[in-house]
Amino acid sequence: MIADDIQKRLGENLKRIRKSKNLTQFQLAELADISEETVKNIELCRCWTSEKNLAKITEALNIDVHKLFLPVESSMQKDSENISQIKQTIAEELKSYIELKLNEIIR
Repeated sequence: MIADDIQKRLGENLKRIRKSKNLTQFQLAELADISEETVKNIELCRCWTSEKNLAKITEALNIDVHKLFLPVESSMQKDSENISQIKQTIAEELKSYIELKLNEIIR
């Protein structure tokens, strides 16, 4: 996993959790004692934030920090699509190999 994926998870999860608690970016910023710009930048994946800010945000949202880094639905769907493509490719390669070996035996 690359840093961009982790940053995307953080941004998407923060936005989802904030909205589930019916908070605006401004309201979360006030509760966490950080700037609204910081919340906006995290959600838009513009920058990394400090551990101190993450602690303030998780305290304001009353959640464990790990919830901000759980896989998001979009990445799980992408992973699922990739797995399906890999399985299909393997099946096609296996079928080609078996046909090749059968033709060698028949000859």
